[in-house]
Amino acid sequence: MSDRSIPADGIGMHLYTMREPLAEDYPGTLKRLAAIGYRTVGVSGRFGHSAEKIRAFADEADLQIVLEHVGYTRLTDDWEGAMADVKTLGGKWIVVPSLPPELRTLDGFREAAAAFNVAGRAAQAEGLQLLFHNHGHDFDEVDGQVLFDILLDEVEPELLGFELDLYWVVNGGKDPIDYFEGHPGRFPALHVKDMAEDGSWEDVGAGRLDFPAMFAHAERGGVQQWLVEHDAPTDAWVSAETSYRSLAGMRY
Repeated sequence: MSDRSIPADGIGMHLYTMREPLAEDYPGTLKRLAAIGYRTVGVSGRFGHSAEKIRAFADEADLQIVLEHVGYTRLTDDWEGAMADVKTLGGKWIVVPSLPPELRTLDGFREAAAAFNVAGRAAQAEGLQLLFHNHGHDFDEVDGQVLFDILLDEVEPELLGFELDLYWVVNGGKDPIDYFEGHPGRFPALHVKDMAEDGSWEDVGAGRLDFPAMFAHAERGGVQQWLVEHDAPTDAWVSAETSYRSLAGMRY
């Protein structure tokens, strides 16, 4: 293992972690994240604010918005509007966070792959890239086929990347390293979320996932952003500070 570290401008916070503070004080939350040391954020939920307002909050905090999570139904209902909002926010990635339950089948994933080819080409034309964010169930096997792999195989690589959630990959019984090595360049963003011994969520560095081993393959995977996430922190600010210190001090 070398003495590489995560670039300072690559350490971000996925704002789902901070939803309680954001609901009370969106601009103040962003400023406090910047004071901790975060340079980037991924948007998940607007809390009544427009894309223009959130961009202004981020600019005031000297944070770069790199992506926004956009529901799958917007691919057909309002994809033009969704892309326009991400561009207003200043992001470069438009992320579908999950597939509807009814699509979690072989045929459903193939339907999604076809939709992603169309949406990804539209995003490319707007200077954006479409990403998909995984959960554990996306790695279920049906008739010997891993569902997640359908998206890797059936969507043109330049039209779909992935915001790989490391916790959920391991939860789904797979190894992120295998994906980095097997599909180089497909994973520009990560959700860095740790796993406690009992399988629950944990602050980054306080759990059992071997992040340095994973990150040693991050360059091959195409990783540009390491976004902290905790799905249910006891104290969002303790989690944010602990996780930032862990990533900032990590060598791999």
